[in-house]
Amino acid sequence: MDPDFLDKLNLNLDASGIFLLAITVLAFLIPVVVILPPVGLQKSDALIQTHTLAGVDGSKSNLRKQSSDEHAPQAGKPPKVQSLVIYPVKSCKGIELTRSKVLPSGLQFDRLFTFAQLKSPFPVSVNSTDEEKSKHKWEFITQRQFSRLANVTVDLWLPDDMKLRKQSMKTKEAFLILRFPWKEDGWRGFFSTITAKLARGRSAEPEIEILLPVDFPSDVEIKENGYTFEEVKIWKDTITALNMQKELPGELQRYLGVSNKLGLFRIDPDRLREVYRCAPTKEEAGYQPVTGFQDAYPLHLMTLNSLQKFSSEVPKDENLKELDVLRFRPNIILSGAEPYDEETWKQIRFKPGNSGLYNDVVFNVSCRTVRCKMPNVDPATGVRHPSEPDKSLRAKRAVDEGAPLNGCLGMQLTPLFDPSLGEDREAWIAVGMTIEVEERGNHVYLKQ
Repeated sequence: MDPDFLDKLNLNLDASGIFLLAITVLAFLIPVVVILPPVGLQKSDALIQTHTLAGVDGSKSNLRKQSSDEHAPQAGKPPKVQSLVIYPVKSCKGIELTRSKVLPSGLQFDRLFTFAQLKSPFPVSVNSTDEEKSKHKWEFITQRQFSRLANVTVDLWLPDDMKLRKQSMKTKEAFLILRFPWKEDGWRGFFSTITAKLARGRSAEPEIEILLPVDFPSDVEIKENGYTFEEVKIWKDTITALNMQKELPGELQRYLGVSNKLGLFRIDPDRLREVYRCAPTKEEAGYQPVTGFQDAYPLHLMTLNSLQKFSSEVPKDENLKELDVLRFRPNIILSGAEPYDEETWKQIRFKPGNSGLYNDVVFNVSCRTVRCKMPNVDPATGVRHPSEPDKSLRAKRAVDEGAPLNGCLGMQLTPLFDPSLGEDREAWIAVGMTIEVEERGNHVYLKQ
């Protein structure tokens, strides 16, 4: 460069000049960064153009005051539906709703997916063949083994007709987006933290998103995406489901702490699990009760007053100040019932109340919910308490002679439908519906 060039431009690049130049550039860039932050597009950024996020915003949750006295029984008033929750991916975060379609398998979109790990047979017999020793099997996983599943957020995106018209598009396809925290080491982690905060606010942390179709894939889609039908074990049942592990990033396995191969199974609507034991028979229900990846029965009901009663007997500490009803993963949460009165219900009818619906929906109350240690995991943090509430459940809620060593809290439900519906069995349930107890009786749990 010509040494006289700078002199000809008459530039003075001393320290004060450089400082003023930097201030000028920053003053220009800051508004640009605020308006157009330099962040990569997420999958949800595309869906927002055509779909609407389902569920109740946390600030408007009907469970914000779940420990309040306002849920106490009131003379002359029946219990009512306080909240509805679905869990599209087993053991991950739920989605609170104000209304939902009821299907034979449970609430619509509930427990469509489960994570599973590929396990080798152990122990094996001394006389086992090499083939038997090497045979691996998929087995579902929950927060009982991997508590960080509680930190996997699930968003349900439903097609929005108005948005679609604006985009001149047509679709009926819904999607799930799974999000989990993930921060790389070094400068990549620093950059992802900055971009997350620019995009979603100061409290935001970097995440990885996984996009999943809600509808069961077609044969063509299964082949194109490399999905496979495989057997997976859930409790004592072994079923054939669709393994969509191709959609999982390797970071998820490391985040959860799963050392075995990680799979993601979608329930096949043509191969639902048949429910027996305490459920009504095919003749009694008018159809064979079925379920997806729920533990045993189509739906789980809890009442806030029973939870409050039990919570008052659970010792609290720094890590357990109150029992959140979501620790117990119910689908239907009731207010205004006497504590533990639900344990005498055999058949209940939900009536419109102030829900805005005009239909009734009837459920067989099949049995008590026998609890495992999973409620020890805080659904807000994924942190497992070393003993509670499992210890108190076993000590104070071993109330079912069919499960004498286990605590019970909540009830399992099987939906009943009007025979006039034929094969089109569905109904609607909503917050504000009232409960009429049609039959009462004793419950005895039957083990699988």
